[in-house]
Amino acid sequence: MAEMEENRGAGGGGGPPRIVAVIPAYNEERFIGSVVLNAQKHADAVIVVDDGSTDATAEIARAAGAIVVQHDRNRGKGMAFNTGFRKARELHPDAIVTLDGDGQHLTEEMPSVLTPVLAGEADIVVGSRYLDGGGRVPRYRIWGHRVFTSLTNLVSGVRVTDSQSGFRAFSPRALEAITFSSSGFSVESEMQFLAHEHDLRMAEVPITADYAERPKRPVVAHGLTVLNGVLRLVGQYRPLLFFGVPGMVLLLVGLGWGAWVVKIYQSTQQLAVGYTLISVLLVILV
Repeated sequence: MAEMEENRGAGGGGGPPRIVAVIPAYNEERFIGSVVLNAQKHADAVIVVDDGSTDATAEIARAAGAIVVQHDRNRGKGMAFNTGFRKARELHPDAIVTLDGDGQHLTEEMPSVLTPVLAGEADIVVGSRYLDGGGRVPRYRIWGHRVFTSLTNLVSGVRVTDSQSGFRAFSPRALEAITFSSSGFSVESEMQFLAHEHDLRMAEVPITADYAERPKRPVVAHGLTVLNGVLRLVGQYRPLLFFGVPGMVLLLVGLGWGAWVVKIYQSTQQLAVGYTLISVLLVILV
C-alpha cells in the first residue's frame, strides 16, 4: 500500500464545503498554482492529488491553498481519482468537479459544468469539447478522441460526444457509488461503464480547452495505452461481449474452413488434412 501524506492548506478551513474540486497532478509545477487559485474562485475546497511528482507540484499546490494528498510513487490517473474522491467524501460536498492540473481546462467554465448536478438533472456531467464543433482542438487529437469515443460508446452502452474529457462534475450519489479499477488514462472511459452499472444519469455541457503546450507524452504511445485500458474494461464489465464476439468469429471461420474442406473432397476425392486440422483447431478454440 502506497504511503500518503495529507496536508490541509489555507483554503481547506471552515465547515463542510458545498463544491469540491479534485485535481490529479503529476509534475505540474508550472501550472498547478494558477489552476488552484483560479479553481478556488468557484469551489469551496480544492483537493490536489500529487501522484508521485518529482518536482515541486505538492509544495506549490499547498502554498496556493489546496488540500494536498500525496502518493509516494506514480500510480496513474485512475488511482489519483480514487484518492481524491475518498478525500472529497470526507467533506460531504453537494457536488465535485474534476479538472486537469496542466491548465488546459478553463476554471471559469466550472459553474456551467456543475449546473446539471446542482439542479438535480444528472449524476455525472461531461465537459465536452465537441458539442459545439471542437474548433480549438488540434486535428490529431480530434481523430483520436473520435475513435476512443465511438469504441467506448459501443461497448459501454452509454453515449457521449467526448469520452476522454477530464473536466467533469459528479453528484453525491455518483461520488459514493463509483470506485475506479483503471489506473491509467482509460479512467474517463470507465466512467461510462460505471454509469451503466450503477444507473447513473449522464449529461454533457460544452467546454473549451487550451492546448498551448505540446503533449507531455508521445501521442501514439498514449493512444495505445488508452486503447489497451478500454479493452481491459470490456473484459471486466462486458465479459460476454469480450469473449463472445471473438469466439463467434473463430467459430464462423472454422465452419467456413470446414465447408472448404468438404468442397475440396467432393472435387478431388482426397481429404485436405492440413485444412481439416485448421478447421478443427479453430472450432476447438471456441
